[in-house]
Amino acid sequence: MLTERDKEIVRKRLEEMENPVKILLFSQRINCEFCEPTEELIKEVVELSPKISLEIHSPIENEDLSRKYGIDRVPAIVLIGEKDYGIRFFGIPAGYEFATLLESIILVSKGRTRFKSANQEKIRGINVPLKIQVFVTPTCPYCPSALLLANQAAIENMNISAYGIEVSEYPEVAELYNVTGVPKTVINDSFEFVGAVSEDQFVEYLLQAAGSQ
Repeated sequence: MLTERDKEIVRKRLEEMENPVKILLFSQRINCEFCEPTEELIKEVVELSPKISLEIHSPIENEDLSRKYGIDRVPAIVLIGEKDYGIRFFGIPAGYEFATLLESIILVSKGRTRFKSANQEKIRGINVPLKIQVFVTPTCPYCPSALLLANQAAIENMNISAYGIEVSEYPEVAELYNVTGVPKTVINDSFEFVGAVSEDQFVEYLLQAAGSQ
């Protein structure tokens, strides 16, 4: 799926990794239009860095593992570095979301974020579970920044998990959360906002969501 030029760019980008990252890909051959292309894409990425390993699992055949990682739809991607930070991608990471995947792999490999120190302290002080769902599409240029903020928050605090959901693949999810524009961020099913926001504003939203629990 990647051209030779793409592969060289990705290979160079992945040289920024510091520690190994394991990708768990949950996929199946039936009733999943995007599973096969997602497998192909992830396998190509894995071949470009010796620091990335891949495990492919069927949620049908391995229900316990799916339950452990909170996988309820496919294709689904779990990134594990020194620990499982709670970062999940649902749907094929194509278009703009491919860059999000690469950046997230690098962040997970480092186990640290680019947040300002003041914001790191605020996020680390959150002591209630927060599940951040960021609804995206491959053609949305503002979605990567929104999802990367959520992923970094998950790295900063183990009480926080971040789910990137490609809504065009899951229309029932889009309807459930009334996604009429992307990026849309929903925290614990009770706090939401639409559009890309600054790092400072995102952290304030996180604190508001945590305070309302």
